[in-house]
Amino acid sequence: MRNSKQFDIFVISFTPIASRFTQLSRFGLQIIQTMHNRPLIISLTLLCGLFLGCGDKHIPTPTSNFIKGADISWITEMESAGKKFYTTTGIEKDGFTLMKELGMNAIRLRVWVNPTDGWCGLTDLIAKAQRAQAAGLKLLIDFHYSDSWADPGKQFIPANWINASLPAMKDSVRTHTTRVLSELITRGITPTWVQVGNETNDGLLWPMGKASVSMSNYAALIQAGYQAVKAIDNKIQVVVHLSNGYDNNLFRWNLDGLRQYGAEWDIIGLSLYPTTTDWQSRNQECLSNITDLITRYQKPIMICEIGMPWDQVDSCYSFISDLISKVKSIPNEKGLGVFYWEPQSYANWKGYTLGAFDNNGRPTAAMKAFQ
Repeated sequence: MRNSKQFDIFVISFTPIASRFTQLSRFGLQIIQTMHNRPLIISLTLLCGLFLGCGDKHIPTPTSNFIKGADISWITEMESAGKKFYTTTGIEKDGFTLMKELGMNAIRLRVWVNPTDGWCGLTDLIAKAQRAQAAGLKLLIDFHYSDSWADPGKQFIPANWINASLPAMKDSVRTHTTRVLSELITRGITPTWVQVGNETNDGLLWPMGKASVSMSNYAALIQAGYQAVKAIDNKIQVVVHLSNGYDNNLFRWNLDGLRQYGAEWDIIGLSLYPTTTDWQSRNQECLSNITDLITRYQKPIMICEIGMPWDQVDSCYSFISDLISKVKSIPNEKGLGVFYWEPQSYANWKGYTLGAFDNNGRPTAAMKAFQ
């Protein structure tokens, strides 16, 4: 089979030999002459390479579906503050273009309901989503269902939703989700994935949707978001996202509760922020958790957030490389990919130190792990 395939390539390449022959280098001719006593298949293979090279033809390399992504939701606010982004050699680049050149194929963007300063609101989201699409990057939209940060320590109800009943709150989740996605789709932008809630370890929209208080309310609100996404486009994959990706007990408790009360999702999302000293054990615990989750819920997983101190370059590079390798090792491509959280943030932007750029706006060597 291999000989037949090589001969087919040779025939295709050899057909226009009259026009290409003169393009052969003297070096190439000498090589062919020295190989006249070698097996025919070796000579044919060499000729194929020479003729393809002379015609500037390139054999396509396989592409991977594995997600290598970054959440760069701060980028427009940073640009507004005068921050710029550069290659390692100091060439200024558009941030989205730079992410692609650094090996990213996807961007994650958070959206708040009614932020007081406008950043990460709908208008800002649209502007960033358009740039991501123009750069050829897939899109993950992260609904916080809050006017500001939502995470394991806080899940504030948007100001305009306060005092709503459970049915009204579900309607608000559906309406907001529908509005945001509709505005994107109207502009020709369809996200590949949507998170319904951010790091909902103990639910969302507290106190109503606090999982430890009412798992049924939490599940009803997640389901409202899921249904809104699917009503817009059934192909969009819905993510339920928790932090502490190494904590199997947390994930079982949370997802068992969602399943018990009828909530649906397509992908399980995890965050993982180890230290420079425990990343190896945390990565292994995360892999063990992932393996159990896939078996238990029959859903693929996605690492939605990772980070490590920007000045611990060697440890960060090793952490990312090892985690990507572990996620890729999951059978049947159930490990979808890895997103770094705000890698482009300068070394101390807003007090955040877990990015992967320095204070000159250049990526550290840790970002090479995505290449």
